[in-house]
Amino acid sequence: MLAQINTTLLGYKMKKILPDKVKTTTKMPSPFLQSMGPIPIQYESLSLSLTPNADPKHESVHLLDDQERLLINSEEQFVSLLKMDVTHRIKVVSIFGNTGEGKSHTLNHTFFDGKEIFKTSPYQTSCTIGVWAKYDPTLNMICLDTEGFLGITKKEHQRTRLLLKILAISDVIIYRTKSERLPRDMYTFLGGASKAYKEHFSPALQNVLQKYDVEKTALAWGPSVVIFHETRYTSTLNSIADVKMSPEDILRENFAKLDESCDGFSSLKYIGVGNGGGKESFKQLRVAVEKELESNQVRSPRSPKYVYHTLKALNEKFQSQISDAGPQLYLSAFFTCQDKCLSCGTGCNLSMGHKDDDEPHSSRNNCKLQHQYQNFVYLCKKCYENGRKQIVEPSYQSQKEQFWSSIISTVWSGYIIECPTCGKIYQSREYWYGNKDPKDEAVIIDIVHVWPGHKSLLGSQNSAQKVLDGVTSITNVVASVGSQPTKLISDWVTDQIAPSYWKPNNEIMECFNCKTAFESNASKHHCRACGEGFCEACSSKTQPVPWRGWLENVRVCDRCYQDQPPSMSTKVDGTEVRTRRIGESVINSISVVKSILDKPKELIKETARPSYWTPDNECINCYVCDKPFGVLMGLHHCRDCGQGVCDKCSTTRKPVPLRGWDTPVRVCDKCSS
Repeated sequence: MLAQINTTLLGYKMKKILPDKVKTTTKMPSPFLQSMGPIPIQYESLSLSLTPNADPKHESVHLLDDQERLLINSEEQFVSLLKMDVTHRIKVVSIFGNTGEGKSHTLNHTFFDGKEIFKTSPYQTSCTIGVWAKYDPTLNMICLDTEGFLGITKKEHQRTRLLLKILAISDVIIYRTKSERLPRDMYTFLGGASKAYKEHFSPALQNVLQKYDVEKTALAWGPSVVIFHETRYTSTLNSIADVKMSPEDILRENFAKLDESCDGFSSLKYIGVGNGGGKESFKQLRVAVEKELESNQVRSPRSPKYVYHTLKALNEKFQSQISDAGPQLYLSAFFTCQDKCLSCGTGCNLSMGHKDDDEPHSSRNNCKLQHQYQNFVYLCKKCYENGRKQIVEPSYQSQKEQFWSSIISTVWSGYIIECPTCGKIYQSREYWYGNKDPKDEAVIIDIVHVWPGHKSLLGSQNSAQKVLDGVTSITNVVASVGSQPTKLISDWVTDQIAPSYWKPNNEIMECFNCKTAFESNASKHHCRACGEGFCEACSSKTQPVPWRGWLENVRVCDRCYQDQPPSMSTKVDGTEVRTRRIGESVINSISVVKSILDKPKELIKETARPSYWTPDNECINCYVCDKPFGVLMGLHHCRDCGQGVCDKCSTTRKPVPLRGWDTPVRVCDKCSS
């Protein structure tokens, strides 16, 4: 009589056809299993001494593999394999730590009198793959041995998720470390586990509780944590005599220093042993774990059925594919520039310190347009079609026109766009009506990145408004004067439009050179080079002062006059002195300037308005105080946000380089901080 049986051993299925009621000892055919030695198989009653998922040399049961697969199919099989009484209430104790730290050895000597329940190995390969379980009837607990961190695997993230699921079903967890000093990765894992339990596992556990109608337990708090720290050469936390805080207080302080939290755990306990530990150290650990198991204030014992279904539910819920990039020795973040584009958030691809070499930021990713940054430039369409990228800018002054005459022509012709290669390619008011947008016929929009600390691309578009701001200082006085201004008004206007290096008229009491005192109606002259005040006799010479922005012959004092004309290669931005040149024209022919500026002022203002400014007709109330604009409360624009504000709510002056204003300009109270 032949009997056919199936045996399952560690995932291997084998068939044996042997005579019935034969008791024999045989070796398994697999080379892997042969290394485990002869295994007795009882066929007398066809009931095998081997159980599915059991370790033939050890008494532990394989619960989950390294692919997060649950290897037990039902609660009945779970109870049977672990040899539990279904009526008993149990708790779960699990152990965690890096590979090679002796986790299996610790469980064997702490709870099973040194018996090889969980496999240990002297070799370099990991002896624990996945999760293994053993029931301890003396403490009514299930012991779970887990795969260690930092082992050789390409799926580190998947392994971490597996261990976090085991942590979630545990009542007590032991973190085992033999590091001479508590490692950073311990704090990182426990801190992340605390956060994961509160945000993900606690709600999932409540759902399982309701689904299977089991007893309610306090699941808002996670398991108790016992840190088992064994050192050989360094002191443990509880052996440092001059520390006034408890070891647990030191641990919590270290968590806080690393911006981690352990508030998801119900308690935190530290056990430190020196000189390599020993049997006494395992007794200390057992006492600490027994104390946590006896306490039912936070977590009560549960039925084996609930433990199984909890593990199964968590494993099915958190089973999606997870990306896992392997560790890399070269981390780009160590050496790459850390600046990010303000518009799209992409990082610079260049190395750190490239700005010291005057190399601008660069990114291979495309940017996105955001209105507040106006992060685009114009490219000449003709040049682009010919294979060249030529950036062009709107301008309110033609390269061939004088500054003052170009401002007057702006009233009628609008702004222009000139290309160095193609010449003038666009004029905003070329015709009385029907003028096209520049994007339709002359330019192509190119969206660019906006890097921190760099000037805004709006600078060129603000040029007309900068002129208008300079002219406003004059028109505020001149508009109320119908005849040639008096000397007092003339001096005041001069101070208003003077460059910053000029000495104010009210501080000039005598000639800086000859020390002759000025009478009340005497003319004071400023040297365009040094900015000091002189009489007519001491400042009669003229020559260019290019380093101050004066490229034509202007008044200089006898001290600053040079026999050899200065080099015109040295130039600076003449923005500051432009207002002065305008002012001199205004003062010399006040009636002409008044007629030009006063009547078409609104037309100039609308033409010069930057694109991010709120139009005047849309500014009904002050953006800050919400009071309506009117005759007694004038309208101003904040140079930062572009909103309409009153004078009281915009008294602060500061540069706004992001918007292209390099010198102090009006900003509202909301933008002043």
